[in-house]
Amino acid sequence: MKSFETDMLAILPRLKRYARSLSASHADADDLVQDCLEKAFARRETWRGENLQGWLMTILTNLNRNRLRQAIATPHMVDYDAAGAVAAEHAESDPLARDRIAAALDRLHPDQRAVLMLVVVEGYAYGEVATMLEIPPGTVMSRLSRARRTLAAILEGGNIVEFRRNT
Repeated sequence: MKSFETDMLAILPRLKRYARSLSASHADADDLVQDCLEKAFARRETWRGENLQGWLMTILTNLNRNRLRQAIATPHMVDYDAAGAVAAEHAESDPLARDRIAAALDRLHPDQRAVLMLVVVEGYAYGEVATMLEIPPGTVMSRLSRARRTLAAILEGGNIVEFRRNT
């Protein structure tokens, strides 16, 4: 069994690199690797003695798939007080960004702005917004898409700062 543990240690850097490519963060990748190693140690009797790296990568891949499925199936709860505090903290720390976003929203067509605010800010479903605004759900989706594209273009254009030399 010493060979098993030694070989695992040699493969560990590759496991970490692979886990980081699958995960959104280093912490998630480290958790994946740790879970993979725990599972491998617990089931080392099932390893046939061939291709330890492939076996570990398969375990890691399956663990990641299971986590993704679980994340999709698990409803996410948002603490509105905490979310509001983070938003307020960000808004207070960067009033220029808040003003740029407000100005960009004002430049949107009113129909697009209404759909964007109802779906993105208020969190209503497309069907609910369609009922509220008395328009087809397809129209909600197209207005939302156009609003997002327009808003992104407006905000992107505002990132250019011109410097002029006073002469």
